[in-house]
Amino acid sequence: MINLFLGILLLLVLVIAELLYLHFVEKEEIPWREVIFNLNSGHIMTWVCRGLEIAGFDYVLRHWSSGWVGQWPVAAQWIFTLVAWDLCFYWMHRLHHKYPLLWAVHVVHHEGEHFSLSLGIRNSWYSSLTSLPFFVPLALLGVPTEQFVLIGALHYFVQFYNHNRVVKKSGWLEHVFVTPSHHRVHHASNPEYRDRNCGGTFAMWDRWFGTFQEERGDIEIRYGVAQRTPTDNPFWANHLPILKYALRVQPPALRRLGTRDGRPLSDPFISLGGFLTFAFLIYYISQQQALTAGPEFALFSIILLSTLAIAGLYGGFTWGRWSWLILAVCMAAFGALHGVTHGIFALLTVLFLIHGTLTFWSARRPAPYALPGSG
Repeated sequence: MINLFLGILLLLVLVIAELLYLHFVEKEEIPWREVIFNLNSGHIMTWVCRGLEIAGFDYVLRHWSSGWVGQWPVAAQWIFTLVAWDLCFYWMHRLHHKYPLLWAVHVVHHEGEHFSLSLGIRNSWYSSLTSLPFFVPLALLGVPTEQFVLIGALHYFVQFYNHNRVVKKSGWLEHVFVTPSHHRVHHASNPEYRDRNCGGTFAMWDRWFGTFQEERGDIEIRYGVAQRTPTDNPFWANHLPILKYALRVQPPALRRLGTRDGRPLSDPFISLGGFLTFAFLIYYISQQQALTAGPEFALFSIILLSTLAIAGLYGGFTWGRWSWLILAVCMAAFGALHGVTHGIFALLTVLFLIHGTLTFWSARRPAPYALPGSG
């Protein structure tokens, strides 16, 4: 668990480093709202669903596996899993672009309009659940659960790397692996690029199955999707596309989500709260095995609700300020009740309380506000 904690902490450090590079070296404005949505779009719920995916894989392995792969030499098992996992991912990813129900889950990842490392963290709450059926063949063949988890983590880190903006071309690696250049094509909404380069780590799958497209210098890439889900709220972003598929109609616009404060907060200031929320997620992951059911559920709930409160702050809503302050107090109460009054948790909680207090008292007299499609 400590290795996973350090790995996710590294992701956050790399995201921040890239943002600083793009801002100070490339002179680009930081899209704060999108970056924070990327970090908190669903990672806490995705974490739970990932646990269900692993449990499902293990169940199939224990009850219906042929045990074939498990009889091989250990080195052969690892090499097979490395390649076979990526093949399963290719077809999972490709079919998520083909079938509307699967696309309704996956589209959250593609709605980001800025290509960056933070986009590599942006995922649907339910992506792990719709991924499981594509990895079941590995369990049936007898791939050990530990190998499935570790090889998957390696591939996912490669995919995270492939969302970076700093690397332009990768030389000979372009012919062997999926690179940032290949993945920029995958995220493009241009007709020439759409639904191409579905591979995760190895480039051969796209070349073999006819979905490869090299990045062209004469085409300016447009990121995002044609019809973006009109909300910065992770709950609605994860559910409106599914509702649209299920109802076969566009869900009604979000209206009257509350009152809007007269004095909006700056995006960078709100984003500090978003980074705090992600930091608490990292803490949660590091402590999950040590927590009993009650405290774990309480901490999980505070973090999940914090991701929704951040959307309220970006929308300038009174309920966003109130809920953000209340959640800061709840986090402090959690620490006091469970004796977590020192170390990194205490520091994060103090920062949360300060940020929540400043956020709340910065408001002026609210005015009625109807939102046509955000929040």
